[in-house]
Amino acid sequence: MPLSFRSKSHSNIAFGFFNIESDMLLLEKYFFFADDFCEWINQMAKQDDVGLKSLQCNVYDIADPNDIGDLMGAIHGMLFTGFIGKLYTLFPFPDDPKAFKQNPEGFKTREVVKSYIESFSAIKDISIEIYKDGQAKIGPYLFDKSVFHELIRYVWQGGYPCWKNEVRPEYVMGMKESIQKSRNSFFKGVFSS
Repeated sequence: MPLSFRSKSHSNIAFGFFNIESDMLLLEKYFFFADDFCEWINQMAKQDDVGLKSLQCNVYDIADPNDIGDLMGAIHGMLFTGFIGKLYTLFPFPDDPKAFKQNPEGFKTREVVKSYIESFSAIKDISIEIYKDGQAKIGPYLFDKSVFHELIRYVWQGGYPCWKNEVRPEYVMGMKESIQKSRNSFFKGVFSS
């Protein structure tokens, strides 16, 4: 389930997984797959500390909030509007609350999820940037370093409700390994207690 994270540019914004059978993430009106996010972080972690860091990324942009849908309505099986509602008609919220765990094999639903989102969105090129002052930006959303680290840890833990059987996909494991090996000071402390 997406959580609210504090941005420096847009106040609180939603970020996270929104259906346990898909590995897609949302960031307000932008949608992208978790392995893409992890690869973006891998690439940023491999850069050194000198100057501005910037990476161009493609996301699905849903401009009209009505086309995004109503997550809580879909979870409760009452309102299936927009992209999220359409996805919940295919992959409904589990009847047993104990089954509410993020599926580490969510990538297996990728083709059907893509076919659904393509009818509601446009591909948009955005940048992820890391600045010398310790701030980071995804598209228009500016974060301080500690909140950006929270976004990374959210994906690492499988969001809320965490990964099913505590099994993480390989791309998530690879992201952590890249961060731990990184010489980029921005990533220092992401996984330290």
